[in-house]
Amino acid sequence: MYLIVRKTLTLLVGAFAASFVVFCCLAVLPGNAAEVALGTNATPDAVARLSEEFGTDRPLLTQYADWALGLLHGDFGTSYVTHELIGPRVADRFGVTLWLVAGGMLVALLIALPAGVLSAAWHRKRRGTLLSALSQAGIAVPAFLAGLLLVYVFAVRAGALPAGGYVPLAEDPGEWARHLVLPCLSLGLVQGAALSRYVRSAVLSVQRQDYMRTARAKGARRWAALCRHGLPNAAVPVLTVLGLQLSALLVGAIVVERVFVIPGLGDLLLRAVADRDLLLIQGVVTVLVVAVLVVNLLTDVLYRVVDPRLRSR
Repeated sequence: MYLIVRKTLTLLVGAFAASFVVFCCLAVLPGNAAEVALGTNATPDAVARLSEEFGTDRPLLTQYADWALGLLHGDFGTSYVTHELIGPRVADRFGVTLWLVAGGMLVALLIALPAGVLSAAWHRKRRGTLLSALSQAGIAVPAFLAGLLLVYVFAVRAGALPAGGYVPLAEDPGEWARHLVLPCLSLGLVQGAALSRYVRSAVLSVQRQDYMRTARAKGARRWAALCRHGLPNAAVPVLTVLGLQLSALLVGAIVVERVFVIPGLGDLLLRAVADRDLLLIQGVVTVLVVAVLVVNLLTDVLYRVVDPRLRSR
C-alpha cells in the first residue's frame, strides 16, 4: 500500500511538471491565438477583444493556473478554433485510441511470447536463427509501412477486410472488430518483433541459472522446468520493456490512425496542429503524458505481483 501511495504521489508531481512544460513550450511559440482564429485580415481592435475573451492577454502564470485548475475538474477549456468544449472531444477520441493500443498490445504479446521463448529454446539451431532473423526484419519495418502492406494484401487484393474507417462498438460490434484488425496488426507486428528479442534474452538468461539446473537434476523435463521456474523469473525484465512498448504504442497510434483514417487521439492532435489550436494541443499532449505516467505506475506495481522478492522488501 505504501508503494502505491508513493508512486501515485510521484505520478501527480510528474503530471503537474509535464503540464507546466507543455504549457510553457506552446506559450513561447510566435503568434496569437486570436489572430489565428480571426484570420490574416483581422483588425487590431478585433484581435484585442478576442484575446481578452480567450484570456490570452493575461500573465502566463495566471493563464496556466486557470488551465491547470480546470484540468483537475475535467475542464480542458474551449477550442480557439471550433469553440467546442475540449474535454468531451478528448474523452471520445481517447476511447478509440485505447481500443487500438489494447489490440496492438494483444497482437504484440501473442507474437512476442511464443517467438521469444522458442527462439531461446532453439538457441544455436536453425529454427532459432530463423526466428531471430524474422524478428530483426520486423523491427526494421515502420508501423505505417506495415499498415500500407497489410491494406494492399488484405483489403485491396483479397478484399477480406476494410482498408480504413472506424465503426463504434455500440453501433455494430462485428464491423467494429473488422475495422480494427488491420490497424492492430500494423501496430502489434512491429512491437511484437521488438519485444520478442527481449523475451529471448530474458529466457536465455534464466536457462543458465543454477535453479534451472537443479530442477533438471531432480527429473523435471526441460519445458516443464522452463514454464514453472524460468518464465516467472524472466517476466520481471520483460515487464520493464513491456511498459516502454505500451508507451511506444500510444505514440505509434498517432501515425497508424492517419493511415487507417481512425478518429482517435492522434488524429485529433494532428488536426489541432494543422489548425494551430494551441489549447486543444495542450489538452491532448497532457493526456498522452499522463497516460504514459500511469503505464509506468502500473508497471512498478506489477513488479511486486510477479516477483515475491520485491514484495518481501
